[in-house]
Amino acid sequence: MPRKYNFSAGPAMLPEAVLKQAQEELPDWHGSGASIMEVSHRGKEFVSVHEEAEKDVRELLDVPKNYKVLFLQGGATAQFATIPMNLLRGKTNADYIWTGAWGKKAISEAKKYCKVNVSASSEADKFTTIPPFENWSLKSDAAYVHYTPNETIGGVEFHWIPDTGDVPLVGDFSSTILSRPFNVSRFGLIYAGAQKNMGAAGVTLVIVRDDLIGNSLSTTPSVFDYAQQAEADSMLNTPPTYTLYLAGLVFKWVKKQGGLSAMAKLNENKANKLYAAIDNSNFYSNPVEKASRSWMNVPFVLANADLDKEFLAGAEDVGLTTLKGHRSVGGMRASIYNAMPEAGVDALIDYMKNFEKRKA
Repeated sequence: MPRKYNFSAGPAMLPEAVLKQAQEELPDWHGSGASIMEVSHRGKEFVSVHEEAEKDVRELLDVPKNYKVLFLQGGATAQFATIPMNLLRGKTNADYIWTGAWGKKAISEAKKYCKVNVSASSEADKFTTIPPFENWSLKSDAAYVHYTPNETIGGVEFHWIPDTGDVPLVGDFSSTILSRPFNVSRFGLIYAGAQKNMGAAGVTLVIVRDDLIGNSLSTTPSVFDYAQQAEADSMLNTPPTYTLYLAGLVFKWVKKQGGLSAMAKLNENKANKLYAAIDNSNFYSNPVEKASRSWMNVPFVLANADLDKEFLAGAEDVGLTTLKGHRSVGGMRASIYNAMPEAGVDALIDYMKNFEKRKA
């Protein structure tokens, strides 16, 4: 059966080449006589996988030497609590930018540990835009500034990095990591769950500047302490070995595509094609301000919502899956991460045009 084009916001598509390599190596990793899932995380086989993954992610993102690269568990949701546990460093407040559902979750969790200043919000615009930087109310004594570069549900994205001066900037890159180059040194910490652009669910990438770790809250569990995890090479407990292995394969695949500059060109082109198809139609529409539109997650609605179920059923019939929008906003959503080929976007556009001809 041919593979379908999976437009899920996550877990999302993996590159077919990665899946085939994982399939081939599943029963016997590099002649070891065992699956990489079966070997000790302390043994030379898995240690080599871990070291290679860190080397590749440092190369892809051009990570400076004074940053730790950690492979942790619990997804971005665990980081919502782990960040204030580690980065308050004696301070009592932090700045948060609220541009959608994931920013809201981060704010809710941080409130358990500190005073949260919502420095900017697009709630009044129904999260369809990015608040202009000149309107932000940042605190000079904040422990850090947290924002979500890309909101998967609303489909809004920052196409610029905020300048927060001496206050460390923290970014939740779960849905935009590896999609284009960016300057890691502008951040105190970035984090990303793997299941959108980086692999399978189960491993979380954290890149944190050296000077920000080592002064966690006294109540911080050991597995949530960045300094302890860095000292233990992310192996304070048994790491998610197979998902880290898969992330390593994805890093290699991205390098073979030409790195992040090549991925940026492909991703921008895919997004531009799909937005053009929406904008040039009287049948479909996208609610997001054009300057704030996401490359990764493209929500759209039909002129007649009564046709939603028929649209989704027809899409499934032609191999276009998981296009239903998030329950909080409705409509449709096409997530077009790195592994979504341009042919998948073309197939979606063709289907949309044919559906419009029949139903408009």
